[in-house]
Amino acid sequence: MAEILVLAEHDGEAVKKVTCELLTLARRFGEPSVVWAGPGAEAGRKRLAEFGAAKVYAAAGEELEEYVVAPKAELLASLVAEKSPAAVLVASTAEGREVAARVAVKTGSGLVTDAVGLGEGLVAEQSIFGGAIIVQSRVRTGTPIVAVRPNAVTPEPAPGAAELENVAVEISDAARSAHVTDRVVQERGERPELTEASIVVSGGRGVGSADNFALIESLADSLGAAVGASRAATDAGWYPHQFQVGQTGKTVSPQLYVAVGISGAIQHRAGMQTSKTIMVVNKDPEAPIFELADFGVVGDLFQVVPQLTEQIQKRSQG
Repeated sequence: MAEILVLAEHDGEAVKKVTCELLTLARRFGEPSVVWAGPGAEAGRKRLAEFGAAKVYAAAGEELEEYVVAPKAELLASLVAEKSPAAVLVASTAEGREVAARVAVKTGSGLVTDAVGLGEGLVAEQSIFGGAIIVQSRVRTGTPIVAVRPNAVTPEPAPGAAELENVAVEISDAARSAHVTDRVVQERGERPELTEASIVVSGGRGVGSADNFALIESLADSLGAAVGASRAATDAGWYPHQFQVGQTGKTVSPQLYVAVGISGAIQHRAGMQTSKTIMVVNKDPEAPIFELADFGVVGDLFQVVPQLTEQIQKRSQG
């Protein structure tokens, strides 16, 4: 069975959801082996085994943490040369895409980014123009390097051995040219991470102001949900850009997505249309977002949302 390399996304111990998605995808085409850069492989091994990892190539050298991106690319490129995998899968995040591009250059291989699926023959599907068109692409040179969009695949558990194998990599002087000088731990509240949340409540232009996003946050907190925002809301400065849901923001696929005051521009729909259940609150009955809705409320969000939040809180307390 052909080996598929999967670059792990992790925080030093915990395995991120997108890695489980990549393992699920890799199992369809071969035997998935995880490449773990930095410390924490032993802590993450159980989770990787749960989703079918056969091996875990762990490189715990300090240089992988002290320098930006390039050492990871050199680690991955060296494993491609040594193991001759059928493909390499990475997360289509800002860092993941850069690593993938560097690996493609180092190995003389073709690269597909922002894939939303893989079919027979490792043909990648890409969603463009806000999901209006699906493009099929296949790497024709070298080892296929595919960057897969987070939340494009539903993670499915399957037992694996996750045998730990320590590997070493020689870091070139060029890879040391960008050095990490400081790290700041981002403060996180009690809300789940946007891309990993099972419930997301997002606000859009209809919310009207930054202060009014307190309504969205209250509803989210009553549901134990993450908060998202449309591009119109983030561009207006009402909510931080890292919470933007859409083609140029985060892609989410929760069990429940609540869209409040969002008209449903194609850019936003591209980032949330795979949600399992979609609920919409909008005063415009002709808003395009209703085309995706499983449940819709036509009404003033300033009346609907407080009532909805109150009822949810009553039920949770009772």
